[in-house]
Amino acid sequence: MEKCSSEDTIFACKMCGHCCRGAGGIVVSPSDLERLSAFLQLSHEEVINRYGEYSGKKLKIRMGDDDYCIFFKAGLGCTVHPGKPSICRAWPFFRGNLIDPESLEMAKDFCPGIQQDVRHEEFAQVGLAYLKREKLLANDPSREANALIMDEV
Repeated sequence: MEKCSSEDTIFACKMCGHCCRGAGGIVVSPSDLERLSAFLQLSHEEVINRYGEYSGKKLKIRMGDDDYCIFFKAGLGCTVHPGKPSICRAWPFFRGNLIDPESLEMAKDFCPGIQQDVRHEEFAQVGLAYLKREKLLANDPSREANALIMDEV
């Protein structure tokens, strides 16, 4: 059996910001709010008022006028990197990319940090191990990003 790569050989962030852009929004779970508040040294209420907005029951980080997350700065990347939400920590190991080879191929076209020749089976195996190790599996889909998986694929 061929040795499996680690997530850092399958994905190496290029800080391009492609994953920080778009109308879908970055969901902030209760544990994400705790981490982000601690990093910013602000109360939960201050973080929500300054940087958040609700979409149904889900708290999301607002997007700037340029359609990027308000914490993304060109040339710098994520300005709250140590406190960033789980959905950001999980990229590119999203549910769609783990279960659907075509989704992974589209992600490779979108994200220059994903190794172009990685096979879907290897990507899914390494990605799931990463999500488990980093405790990035979803627990409460009513308040967490839909792209996070609940359990094994």
